[in-house]
Amino acid sequence: MYKNLIHNSIAPAPAEEKWDARFDHPVPHTNDYYMKCMAGGVLSCGLTHTAITPLDVTKCNMQVNPAKYNGIFSGLRTIIAEEGATAVFKGWAPTLIGYSMQGFCKFGFYEIFKDVYSNLVGKETAEKNQGLLFLAASASAEFFADIALCPMEMVKVKVQTSPAGTWPTGLFAATSKMIEHKAETRFPLGSLVPLWSRQIPYTMAKFFFFEKVVGAFYTHIFTEDRSSYSKGTQLSVTFMSGYIAGVICAIVSHPADSLVSLLGKAENKGKSVTQIASEFGYSNLMTKGLVARIIMIGTLTGLQWWIYDSFKTAFGLGTSGGKASK
Repeated sequence: MYKNLIHNSIAPAPAEEKWDARFDHPVPHTNDYYMKCMAGGVLSCGLTHTAITPLDVTKCNMQVNPAKYNGIFSGLRTIIAEEGATAVFKGWAPTLIGYSMQGFCKFGFYEIFKDVYSNLVGKETAEKNQGLLFLAASASAEFFADIALCPMEMVKVKVQTSPAGTWPTGLFAATSKMIEHKAETRFPLGSLVPLWSRQIPYTMAKFFFFEKVVGAFYTHIFTEDRSSYSKGTQLSVTFMSGYIAGVICAIVSHPADSLVSLLGKAENKGKSVTQIASEFGYSNLMTKGLVARIIMIGTLTGLQWWIYDSFKTAFGLGTSGGKASK
């Protein structure tokens, strides 16, 4: 009996359960949660990018031929006058497919990587370095998202920037010709490096500033617990935070976006990225089409976050964004 008492008195305490970031949320991040985030990302990116195809067509042409297309509205008028009203919707199909695939990876993988990296560094480090986790997770997610996007992005840019009658505009015909002339077009991944240089900084800014702005809203303006506010109020915060993040994204990623458009121009065939940038002018890379891109990306990013969070709230997953500072 005494031996049992002694043994029980020195028995080790039960091991403390290991912290898991996936379950440190109001809604646990299960595989079902991640899949719903991926589906929300498909709707978020696919629908918004397709909806602004006319603005995208104009923006791309302003980047590759700024002398001819020197403004948003004048550029639209020029395209319609020369090619007809339907020309402003060129490339809508590869846009829908490519950006739906990108959204699947971008939003879904972001949630996964955020939890994976948090678990790797532990709770205390994760809480102290949230900003770095946002940046690392968004960069990792976009790395894979761009691989999914690249083939259709190349088709889209080629269709949108080729002079009328020089390239098919239908999805299958345009893609087939890209494959047939892949030595020249560099299809399917020839634009991947410029795409990474555009999209990874863009996505890092998009997620980092969105998380931070949401946190600021709930710290300084909507100071009660987030759950106490209506879904409409929460989604308004989502849209405003997304729009602010989008303006920053547009500025950060614009030079690389211009390069992606220039790569699709026939006269740049066979030239290196450095040569194209030098000939076009570095100041032009940073400024030509920037106003159109700020309007487009600000609105686009705000709507993307709003659609994504609307989808999430419809399934009881809550809205996204950083926590209020305590």
